Amino acid sequence: MDLKASLREHVARFNKTDNETYSQLIPNRDAADFLCENIPLLDCPDKDLEEIYYFRWWVYRKHIKKTEKGHIITEFLPDVPWAGPYNSINCPACYHIREGRWLKDQDQWIKEYIDFWLNEKGNTHFYSSWLIHTIWEYCTIKNDFSFAIERLPKLIRFYEKREKKHLRYSGLYWSSDNRDGMENSISGAGLRPTMNSYAYGDAIALAKIAGMAGETNIQITYMEKAKLLKYHVDSLLWDKDFYKVIPQQERENSILFRRPPVDPEHDVRELLGFLPWYFCMPDYGKEGAFAHLLSPDGFRAPVGLTTAEQRHPRFMEPKPYECWWNGPVWPFATSYVLVAIRNLLKEYHQNILNRDDYYRLLKQYAMSHKLVKEDGTDIPWIDENLHPFTGVWHARQTLQAWGWRKDLGGVERGKDYNHSLFCDLVLSGLLGIDVKNGAFICSPIIPNNWMYFRVENLWLNGKQYTISFDRTGTHYGQGKGLQITEITV
Repeated sequence: MDLKASLREHVARFNKTDNETYSQLIPNRDAADFLCENIPLLDCPDKDLEEIYYFRWWVYRKHIKKTEKGHIITEFLPDVPWAGPYNSINCPACYHIREGRWLKDQDQWIKEYIDFWLNEKGNTHFYSSWLIHTIWEYCTIKNDFSFAIERLPKLIRFYEKREKKHLRYSGLYWSSDNRDGMENSISGAGLRPTMNSYAYGDAIALAKIAGMAGETNIQITYMEKAKLLKYHVDSLLWDKDFYKVIPQQERENSILFRRPPVDPEHDVRELLGFLPWYFCMPDYGKEGAFAHLLSPDGFRAPVGLTTAEQRHPRFMEPKPYECWWNGPVWPFATSYVLVAIRNLLKEYHQNILNRDDYYRLLKQYAMSHKLVKEDGTDIPWIDENLHPFTGVWHARQTLQAWGWRKDLGGVERGKDYNHSLFCDLVLSGLLGIDVKNGAFICSPIIPNNWMYFRVENLWLNGKQYTISFDRTGTHYGQGKGLQITEITV
């Protein structure tokens, strides 16, 4: 089986239906060659999932951009007024790095991109992010922590800047829904599970990096910061069965000993309440929160996961704006929920969700990647946000109705939108590929009816691997079960 030939067939189809309005470093004509060289190749029984896996890599390479400050990854292909230098935006940068860590990347473009943010060549703190945790993840897969250790002073500076600007007397971080990249949410600005989860994940990662660097005092300091932050998150943001926002104005800075009453207008369960599990912050006993993912009164919808619970009276409340976070399906949010579920399955003992739930949600996410054309046919597509019941790309529909205003990004602003994960959710999530303590591991959570899968051209720490699973030994004819093979180059 020639997986490179299969990839080239996919790319040819994507290129044929694409209107290449905006082109950066790697145009469509070079896409197949670049992807054959740099991405893990996939063969699996679910051909819809396989197609979107390749489609998302095809989209990702569109966003690789060469600048005077090194290579970066963009969010939008057209220039948007709110971006920083070179059209850079830090909001999805951690997803860019988490996804990009799977590239062969012999030219170390992802490292250049990390340094772009650490050296503050872009607006590093314009949106909230979990950059230090993401760098730790990058180094873990590459099994090379020297990169992070050498940048320890910059990691500390990154953490301290956020702490100085956003930490309040309550022991929690304040952020606005706009600067969390979740504007026009029901909860609004305040003490949110977003930045508080990010800061916790960053503190844990920073402590680990400091420990590797032999900086024991720094290690202890950041472990204590993480411990204290976790205490405040559990004491103030956990409300009976879910992590919720405490709405506040930016200048409010009071000491809180318990969760205060919240106006029903803003008291809501939102997908952001699952972010603590992205970083494995919660103790055992809170897993019941995930039951809301299965409820049609909660987050379950025909097209995907709604960003706010459907039982709330302000769900899908109309706004004179294209980027609603009060109900539409956002791939950005779906991404962190699927990472949280993967962590739930790996690290927690519970009976709320299982591997079939992960696969079902991942498959639903994959099937949402489409645009229905006027003739009724559909093509692979990724944009900003979806109507949860119709599958129409909501922001795109609105912007088109407004005449593709230049001050909002121009024609097809959200086409090939690079603001979420997908390939990583297949590789590290569904297939369970990881590196722990320097050892390659693969613990898939594939459905029981999958008889095979194969990953080729997988590069970890300078070594190339092939993973092959054949339940009966008859599909690939190379033996029964799971096999990991190091390829001699």
